Amino acid sequence: MNLRYLLSKLKKPKLFTLVAVFFAVVVIVPLLPFSAFSANPRANIQLVSPNWVVENSKNANLRILDVRNFPLDYIEGHLPGAVNIADTAFRGPKEGLPVQYWNNQKLGEIFANSGLTNNSRVLVYSDDRDVLGATMVAYLLERSGLKDIAVLDGGYTGYKAAQDVTKEFPKYSVGKFTVRDNPSVRVTLNDVKKLIGKPGVTFIDPRPEKLFRGEENIWIRNGHIPGARNIPWVTFVDAKNPHKLKSLDDIKKILTDKKINPSSDIIVSCSTGREATLQYVVLKHLLGYPKVRIYEGAWTEYSAQKDLPVATGEEKLS
Repeated sequence: MNLRYLLSKLKKPKLFTLVAVFFAVVVIVPLLPFSAFSANPRANIQLVSPNWVVENSKNANLRILDVRNFPLDYIEGHLPGAVNIADTAFRGPKEGLPVQYWNNQKLGEIFANSGLTNNSRVLVYSDDRDVLGATMVAYLLERSGLKDIAVLDGGYTGYKAAQDVTKEFPKYSVGKFTVRDNPSVRVTLNDVKKLIGKPGVTFIDPRPEKLFRGEENIWIRNGHIPGARNIPWVTFVDAKNPHKLKSLDDIKKILTDKKINPSSDIIVSCSTGREATLQYVVLKHLLGYPKVRIYEGAWTEYSAQKDLPVATGEEKLS
């Protein structure tokens, strides 16, 4: 089309609109960053200090979840503004299997009743060994579509040593929370069946050594997924305060010693889907490993499948 002719016609409203749209789609859109159009930007789970909590406490969009399992612990003292919802509330029976995550509707109701909306920033904490409860709920928040999630490093004990706590209960209105399921964070039993022994796939098992080796008679069958690497979750945390993470350099050395390749397709599988969440958060969100997922059914589901292979004894590092 002749440029002079085109310009002469731009005074006509309809043609001007068409040309403007064409120019925007063909020229401007490719120049914009992809994130401007991303409907599902990547979630971020970070570990934060007590000072971070204080600095962000005035943010009206911040919600704090105290996921300790004993209500009197919360009543005796908690972070200002924190809502208590025990981490045990997020799981129950499913098709005969115990301690499975509730369906999306029920998870959404729990989060809504805790004062969350789909746009909330959320801080999660527990105490002592129950760092696993905190990382589990953080994982479920990401799984449910939230983007801005934090776990309190050091938990309640660490916070109380540095900042004031309260006995006051927060006041908030129950909003609406719709679970926007993110299946990319997990694998199913059928996925696991296809991934066992596949090149480039690494299973990490964070259970205690005796459970991994099959030396304790707990499940229908005892042992581990063939080829899995045993990295007990406690090796990632401070022995004096298991809610506080070791340095990332120390954790990197643990992973290197276990010959974990950061570029592998990593599946973390534990006893019931809870222990796995700590290493999931660390590897994916703190170390930036590109593909880390959780097998939620874990050994509870896997061991009940009598046609699936089970290994016992020490791990075999190749």
